[in-house]
Amino acid sequence: MGISQYIKEIGRGQRGAKPLTREQAADLLGQVLDGSVTDLEIGAFCLAMRIKGETAEEMCGFLDAVHTRISKLPATDTPTVVLPSYNGARKLPVLTPLLALLLARKGLPVLLHGMRTEARRVLASDVLVALDIPALAAPEKIAPGQVAHITTEKLHPGLARLLAVRQVVGLRNPGHSVVKLMNPCAGPAVVVSAYTHPEYLDMLRATFGTLGMTALLSRGLEGEVATDPRRTPRYDGFVHGTYHLLEEQQPGTAPEVPGLPTEIDVATTATYTRQVLDGALPVPDALQRQVEHILRLAAQTPATTAETQP
Repeated sequence: MGISQYIKEIGRGQRGAKPLTREQAADLLGQVLDGSVTDLEIGAFCLAMRIKGETAEEMCGFLDAVHTRISKLPATDTPTVVLPSYNGARKLPVLTPLLALLLARKGLPVLLHGMRTEARRVLASDVLVALDIPALAAPEKIAPGQVAHITTEKLHPGLARLLAVRQVVGLRNPGHSVVKLMNPCAGPAVVVSAYTHPEYLDMLRATFGTLGMTALLSRGLEGEVATDPRRTPRYDGFVHGTYHLLEEQQPGTAPEVPGLPTEIDVATTATYTRQVLDGALPVPDALQRQVEHILRLAAQTPATTAETQP
């Protein structure tokens, strides 16, 4: 039947558009992911949602569609920390690989997933490859203390195709929000997510709460989940959907971060990451606080307790 009936509802502009129910949103995105709609319909869906914006109920439906279709990584003995990475570095080095390796050092399995959505940015996955951590060829179990990374296409080719629409129309779409919220693991996980615009905060809180997920939410750095090393943001935590304010935003910006390079290329970022891990340079205080918050959330997420997901 296609998705034209949904486009009629969401495509009437900011004032005239009607929100979809969770079931409708799941059906709509499911058809997009399955490749059963035309390119024209996909483009119309992406543009209409960009103008309208997603509600929490729609986002839950979109995640329902994704969680029932993606190839999930097997459950681990301890909660997996999930780090979505889709933006990369623009002005400051991408610190998501350092965050991943600091968490693995504490004994947690860590998964970074992502793909290129920005043409000229330095990707976290490329830094991990430079650190001799190759991408997974397919989903597999991650050991405690291990960092693994996988491309979105290996999780679901249709989801990767949806993200790639940005290269054609030049605008983000619901897929870019979905990948930063989803749990691609069969077992419990701590999803580390970030937002750029404050108006998304209420929608994200409601989504994590409704789906019963365990997650850490804060302002990101250039779209990445690793915090800005120069400042401490507000941290919102969720344990099986229950909300906790973990830390208020701290005022001020550090004038400098010891050893943080001014260049953002892969080799320089990999070298800086190694130096911090080897103790030659200090862990940025802001990043250390983020690690501590994630560890506390993981400690409250027993491996025997499954996340509430569709």
